[in-house]
Amino acid sequence: MGAREMLPESVLDIGRKAFRAYGMATARTRPDPDFLLIGAKRGGSTSLYYALLEHPRVIPLFPSANLLPKANHTKGIHFFDSNYDKGMRWYRSHLPSRATRARAARRAGGPVITGEGSPYYLHHPLAARRAHQDVPGARILLILRDPVERTFSHYRERVRAGAESLSFEDALEAEAERTAGEEQRITENPSYRSYAHEQQSYVAQSEYAVALRRWLDSYPAERFHVVTSEEFYRDQQRVCDGIAAFLGLPPAPLPGAGKVWNPAPKAELAPAVRKKLADHFAPHNAALEKLLGRRFPDWTD
Repeated sequence: MGAREMLPESVLDIGRKAFRAYGMATARTRPDPDFLLIGAKRGGSTSLYYALLEHPRVIPLFPSANLLPKANHTKGIHFFDSNYDKGMRWYRSHLPSRATRARAARRAGGPVITGEGSPYYLHHPLAARRAHQDVPGARILLILRDPVERTFSHYRERVRAGAESLSFEDALEAEAERTAGEEQRITENPSYRSYAHEQQSYVAQSEYAVALRRWLDSYPAERFHVVTSEEFYRDQQRVCDGIAAFLGLPPAPLPGAGKVWNPAPKAELAPAVRKKLADHFAPHNAALEKLLGRRFPDWTD
């Protein structure tokens, strides 16, 4: 039994609050993140983030799993989407301090970097503007999945969580009504949090070009590095080496990079539904290819 299982939740909660209070008190000593992994949801961002943490010069958020008994290092802060009203001191409280970076750099034999991965950042209508305002020097990582597969996986993840009772086809039909007006409400009231916009936007979150344009309006194109989940799962080491080079790091062996995090239960998508989705996404994929100047041959056509 690990330390986490041995400690009561009340004790763990006290520890979390103490670390957060300390992090906020020392916020001025905590530099901006070097990168943001902005999505996409169910696109492999969790697997990619933890693969990058295998690099000796990529360090985790604060507190790390070595300091507070928890299953894994924290991946995302969800600041620029759901927690923006908590302020920059709260955000910085999650980032490693200059002293932590210096110690890690001595161990690693060179400068270290850190970042966070919150997949709702891509779809949230205010996240790009907020991020550029507060961390303008960040580099932006994005992992995209075949939109047909991402949409179906997003639905299956909600079913697994006990949060979706409709069939897949009925959920697709209900999406427009469920999410109607939600983006406007978020824009008009920045503290508003929309479950439907984040969790029931199965199709909308796969229309990548719409969301990516907001980010490209906020950050210059050279600050983006886009990969696909198909490329990543085919050769994680190669993809991570490419990301390391983009982030200014040398390549390094990633012994745990083959792990797949948060897999959804396998299921077959009816051919007629697959074709309907493929037809819907075709113009969106074409817009994305034009936007990025590359093709996506692994995706459903």
